[in-house]
Amino acid sequence: MNINQAVKYMSSTFHKNQQGDMSPCQNREVCCCQFKNKNLAIFDLDNTLLKGDSDYYWGEFLVKKGLVDKKIYSEANQKFYTDYKNGCLDIKEFSEFVFAVLKKYPLDLMTTIRDEYVKNIIQPMITKRSYDLVKKHRDMGDFLMIITATNSFITSKIAQLFKIENLLATDPEFINGKFTGKLSGTACFGEGKLVRLNQFLKNNPINYDKSYFYSDSINDLPMLQWADIAIATNPDERLKTIALLKKWQIIKTYNNNADDG
Repeated sequence: MNINQAVKYMSSTFHKNQQGDMSPCQNREVCCCQFKNKNLAIFDLDNTLLKGDSDYYWGEFLVKKGLVDKKIYSEANQKFYTDYKNGCLDIKEFSEFVFAVLKKYPLDLMTTIRDEYVKNIIQPMITKRSYDLVKKHRDMGDFLMIITATNSFITSKIAQLFKIENLLATDPEFINGKFTGKLSGTACFGEGKLVRLNQFLKNNPINYDKSYFYSDSINDLPMLQWADIAIATNPDERLKTIALLKKWQIIKTYNNNADDG
């Protein structure tokens, strides 16, 4: 898959072709319907499958690489992250803040930077417990999906680390081979995750018995309430309180120390 194809289909359904490359399914409805999956297993990404926030650390990585002004970008990045944790993030404003960098630099350069970031920063943020959780559902024959607010330019690469071929993420607008710096479609955040999921299921009918959703964040309450089985994963304090009240399962995919075994 070349760079333009990868960008065009970043937040699409992917399947391996005969060469072993990840290629967009040309007949998604048939491809998704030909298997009767036991369950639909959906995972949030940041602080759920990852021990950290890939959006936040992407900003820090850009600062380290000298691609953005250290003081201005770091302060803004921290403010947006705080707003996210407090449940008051303006996702459109944040998305366009992040996408401005993609617009500014050549696609080849940003792709190289992205790949380096995923290899050196993201891979160490994945614990054995996260891999095992995904493997458990895969071994059960479940339909696997990641739904994340983090942009698809980054997360399309991260999803491949888990060998999860179905990704819904916040998409940067891409026209005539270039990023425009704008948001494309509905941001995959809060209620927007449920909107995007319903659109996906309408276009790709899937046979499943139960739906699972794993998340750490109060921002994902709409998705957690939608799921047949909600699992609070490394939950923030507000989500933990709700999970206890609703008797949702609470699990950890990492400890707050270096040894996560």
